[in-house]
Amino acid sequence: MGVWLTSLCALHCIAVPVILPLVPLLAGSFFAEEWFERLVLLLSIVVGFIALLIGFYKYHRQLYPLYSLAMGGFIYWQKDMFGHHFEPLVVTVGAVLIIASHIINIRLCKACKGCGSKAASPS
Repeated sequence: MGVWLTSLCALHCIAVPVILPLVPLLAGSFFAEEWFERLVLLLSIVVGFIALLIGFYKYHRQLYPLYSLAMGGFIYWQKDMFGHHFEPLVVTVGAVLIIASHIINIRLCKACKGCGSKAASPS
């Protein structure tokens, strides 16, 4: 554990002086573009749906985590619906719904002990 932490510390000490001056350059590049933000959001929603569908089919058969993810993604995607002034609030609500969907899915999967064999077999 000590070697691992020391290695991480060394990487941190080497990387920060190199990466820190690049932050303003990166912030003004494609990272700040609308299309890049939407692409990252779309990819995260697709990955989220895959993760939640695995939990749905393998464990709990509850749809509301998927609804929460869809609603959060929709709200986040429409972040400009109330104007630029309320954008941080809208993004926060969307992100909280997306995070909540994953937390709910994890709790449902953990609460369903032995459901993997029940969900896979026809009733």
